[in-house]
Amino acid sequence: MTMQQAIDFRVTDVLRHPQRMSQIRYLLADSGLGMDGDIRWVVEARLGEQLVGCAGLAANVIKCVAVDERLRGENLSARLLAEVENLGLSQGHFHLFLCTRPANRERFTRCGFWPIAHCGDNAVLMENTPQGIHRYCRGLRTLRKPGERIGAIVMNANPFTLGHRHLVEHAANACDWLHLFIVREDASFIAFRDRLTMVKQGIAHLPNVTLHEGSSYIISRATFPAYFLKDTGLVQRAWSEIDVLIFRDYIAPALGVTHRFIGSEPFCDITSQYNQTMHALLAAQITVEEIPRAKAAGQAISASEVRRLLKTQQFSRIREIVPETTFAHLAARYADCAEVA
Repeated sequence: MTMQQAIDFRVTDVLRHPQRMSQIRYLLADSGLGMDGDIRWVVEARLGEQLVGCAGLAANVIKCVAVDERLRGENLSARLLAEVENLGLSQGHFHLFLCTRPANRERFTRCGFWPIAHCGDNAVLMENTPQGIHRYCRGLRTLRKPGERIGAIVMNANPFTLGHRHLVEHAANACDWLHLFIVREDASFIAFRDRLTMVKQGIAHLPNVTLHEGSSYIISRATFPAYFLKDTGLVQRAWSEIDVLIFRDYIAPALGVTHRFIGSEPFCDITSQYNQTMHALLAAQITVEEIPRAKAAGQAISASEVRRLLKTQQFSRIREIVPETTFAHLAARYADCAEVA
């Protein structure tokens, strides 16, 4: 029996067997990798009792692929990826992504992954089909609208506030048509379906807006793979550049987008940096319009303030900074009737 034949693969549920993670963390550390906290499943490659390889899965994103240095060049990475793809298939995830260092691009290309976008020497995002992003764009092209000024907004809306509505109304008034994308990943305080409902109700009066459910190509920072980037600044840069490049090179051309609208960001350094990335990477092809934040009682409106007020049940103050449709939804979900009467 060869060494390759002697390797045994097994799947570990991270939540049910946390005691087995120490060996996995050591193997990752030997490869200069960390462990992303959202990984639920890990495929382990074992030679007897020795862990010689691993690959993690968080929903439809492959993370933390590592092989013992003594077995590199033995095709173990390909076998690990095949096993983790089978795991994803068993859970209904046919379309898988991975993000890695650009130096690993060729290795993963040989394993059946295709690059979508690069962030310099920091990261490359790949998917397990050559048609994924192109299929998505074909669907978007069926939703194109005529006009010289076609706008786009991407928002989390966690929850949808009067500030969000102000931004959408401004963009809709400035454009022939507006495409509004809601980040899909359930990594927010408020679930995606609830956020989508609040936005849909809050923009019902605007006739020239298409509301899009976000996709895997509208990337949430909360789910962006960061295990191979130790510096948090590099994580932020990689996420923002890859997200903006996908929008610029694929989504915007499919819909004919000429303008991207964003709100100014006085509170969050991460979002402020993301806005700067959009200005830098989109300027040559798409006009970026940064709109000053709407205010209430002299203070800029923010979704984070609404979340803080929710935790302390201050519904009278929430009512001042969200649309009535959002308030009704939040009151029904988070408070007793007596508290919001």
